[in-house]
Parts: sequence; C-alpha cells; structure tokens
Amino acid sequence: MREHEYDFADFESAYDDVDTRMRRGKKAKRTDDRDRTGRLTKEERAALARVREDALSEADKPEGADRWSTWDDADHGPTPRPDWVITDLGAADRELGIIKTGKEADVFLVERRSATQSCLMAAKRYRGSDHRMFHRDAGYLEGRRMRRSREMRAMSNRSSFGRNLIAEQWAVAEFAALGRLWSLGAPVPYPVQRSGTELLLEFLGDEDGTAAPRLAQTRPDPDELVDLWTQLVDTLTMLAAEGVAHGDLSAFNLMVHEGRLVLIDLPQVVDLVANPLAESILERDVRNVSTWFTARGLAPELTDPHELMVTLVDAAGLN
Repeated sequence: MREHEYDFADFESAYDDVDTRMRRGKKAKRTDDRDRTGRLTKEERAALARVREDALSEADKPEGADRWSTWDDADHGPTPRPDWVITDLGAADRELGIIKTGKEADVFLVERRSATQSCLMAAKRYRGSDHRMFHRDAGYLEGRRMRRSREMRAMSNRSSFGRNLIAEQWAVAEFAALGRLWSLGAPVPYPVQRSGTELLLEFLGDEDGTAAPRLAQTRPDPDELVDLWTQLVDTLTMLAAEGVAHGDLSAFNLMVHEGRLVLIDLPQVVDLVANPLAESILERDVRNVSTWFTARGLAPELTDPHELMVTLVDAAGLN
C-alpha cells in the first residue's frame, strides 16, 4: 500500500469500534458515533487518526520484515563493536518468536538484515503501564533517585506514568550495566542498543535460533561443574573489584553458551558502596549460587558461601 492509500474497511471498523463504546457521565448520553451536529467527537477523530497512522505504518513497512532498523534513534553499545553488529540504517528487523516471558520483561528473537549481512539478537522489552509492580525495585532503587519530585511521587504511587518511568529506568540501568561490564571483559551479552524500554542484546544460542540453556537447565558432569564454578567465582570477583554485585543472581540468571558461563538479567546491579543494603544483597547472591552448585554435587568446601563472601568483600575493598 502506497502513502495516502487507505483501506476504507479499516475506517468502517474504526467507526464500529467507536460506536460500541458507551458514553460516560451525564454529558455522554448518546451512543451513536457522532455528536448532535453530525460531526465527529474528539474521541472519534483520535480513533480515525490512529487508523490513518496505522495505514501509513503498514505502507512504510519493509517487505518481509516488521520494521526498519531502529539504530538511528537508539542509544548504542560500547565500542569497539563486534563485527556482527549491523549499523546500516537501511537494515530491517523481523521478529522470529518469543524466547522468554518474565514478570518485568519479555525477550523476543529478532533478526536484523541488511543488504550484505544478517544477525540474530535478543529483544528485551520491559513492560510499563500494563504491569502493576516491579517486584525487585524496593531495595534496588536506593541511589537511583530521580531529580524531579513529581517523577518520584509517580513512581512511588505506581501511577501509569510512574510505572512507565520505572520500566524505562530499569532498561537504562541494565543497558548501562551491560556496557560497563562488557567493556571490562566480563561475560555478559553485548548490548547493541536501547530504544525506550527495549534493549537489543547479543543472542546467545545457535544459528537456528535455539537459545543457550540457563544454568538451571543444565546437568554438568563433575569436571564441567568445577569449571563452571571457577568461572563464576572469577566473574563475581571481577564485579566486586568494580564495586558492583549482580543483585538477583541465581542459576536462572546465568546461561551456559559453548562452555562459557554468562551473566544475564542485570537491571538491578547494586553499587556495593552507595547502597546500604548491598552486603545483604551480595550475601543472598552468594548463597543462591552456592546452594545450587552444592546440590549438584560440588564439594561443600569449594562452595562455602562464607569463604566466597570474604573473597568478594576483600575484592570490593569493604573491609
């Protein structure tokens, strides 16, 4: 469909939708789709405007894809970028399915294709006004205060505006944390870009779109178990030396990709100095992973949570 060519069936559908809505309040007694003068009301004009926008959007959609690349309007990941990252503004994105649903966000598989190359990415989309609570935000928002009191009130009251602010704050925080840790050499997915509450991240998995397993889904043999634990201790020590902790670490927030343990789900990264709850949050992280590895058969003397805490606190300089 070319620009300005609209499907009049869409217009009729819009009228039908408007016609079914009951008017609210004493001033809204009529149920037809026009006011007493025969002209469209403000609500009906808005509905038709949306139809026009949708029609134009459909007309502009690239063939065989869902949208043009959003690279130009997004925040970008750190440099130097991996060779597979496509920055061509003429590229197009196609959604291939959902990878994971969560309480705060859903993750989709997206292919970005240009004239010369293609790549798979994980699109993590935080929910905003349609989601009532962010179950992890109470302790993690310490040190992340918004400057405007109006915004803080909206977030505290969980208004629609406030929930959208929280969603975007989580997205911004995770994107910043991933960029910082990736630049340090930590095992995290490369953060390609952030646009609003959507993050496009390195896809960890096979070329056919099969995602790498979470650590919780694996059954490593004894040697693999020791290797994965060693990788984890090295990673946590690196984070502690940088003054941060994961904040929600478990076997479900770790992936195993080609033998490499990778940290994921990082919107709640905790500052070990600024957050007054940091040490208790770090201790919970350590306890969670130690318990999982011990339950899988790793020797308790290797996974002693107290010993690991001593190592991390020392690395963070919190003694």
